[in-house]
Amino acid sequence: MCYNGNATYLHLGGFMSEFIEEVLKDTIIDGVKLLPFLFVAFLIIELLEHKLNSKKIISKSGKLGPFIGSILGAFPQCGFSVLGTNLYSTRIITIGTLISIYLSTSDEMIPIMLSENIDISTILKIIGIKVIVGIMFGFIIDFIIRRKEEIKIKDCCEDEHCNCKDGILKSVCHHTISIFLFIFIASLVINTILFFLGEEFLQKIFLKDSILSPFISSLVGLIPNCASSVVITELYLSSAISFGSLISGLLTGAGVGILVLFRTNKNLKQNILILLTIYGIGVLVGIIFDLIGVVI
Repeated sequence: MCYNGNATYLHLGGFMSEFIEEVLKDTIIDGVKLLPFLFVAFLIIELLEHKLNSKKIISKSGKLGPFIGSILGAFPQCGFSVLGTNLYSTRIITIGTLISIYLSTSDEMIPIMLSENIDISTILKIIGIKVIVGIMFGFIIDFIIRRKEEIKIKDCCEDEHCNCKDGILKSVCHHTISIFLFIFIASLVINTILFFLGEEFLQKIFLKDSILSPFISSLVGLIPNCASSVVITELYLSSAISFGSLISGLLTGAGVGILVLFRTNKNLKQNILILLTIYGIGVLVGIIFDLIGVVI
């Protein structure tokens, strides 16, 4: 009995050690990496709100927003989706620009492919596809959703009930810490679920060579965590999913930007519509690529 008890204790200890190493540690590291992006995002928002003319900013950058947003989103960091989300929540950028950022966000796809010695031209082609899709749909959405009324930057301080009279820096730190804690808790929950279920669970639910595969891949890509792009990329490199499904998952993989959207943008119906739009675009592009047999 004593031996069995010790064995169980050792097994439990090893399990907890693995959990701390793979889940808690990774969640903390990923969260800390986002801190600079969060700080810069709220600093820009505060400066625009207190120092600059919001109408001039919107009128000068709005038309080229999807193009610029898609290019920035292509950088291998999900922090840009967080920055874009905060800018949209305060109506500094348009909904088309936000969606272009989400669609082009690359997350961990680039470093994973580089570590697997994938040809750089292949990586650039995939990034190019995401950027082009982001630009195209961003402009289309902005064209469809034209706001006749003037857009005014929302007072984020009013929503968060913080005291901006104490200075911009204190307000920026308040918003940064608030969103960081929200992301950390949500990411910890998601990483814990993935830890117990395992990547093998996700591999089983993908249906390769099926028209349903892009639907599933896009859904997995929506998981608000950089791990989703890791899983999708690894599944493609192991030939478990098609190229169309890869693109579907990467297009919807906006990292933790979606979490921040539901935290900072108070219009729930609008958030759900944005989520469904991204999902629909990912599925549509993936199916088209599979039907015409695009392989890179």
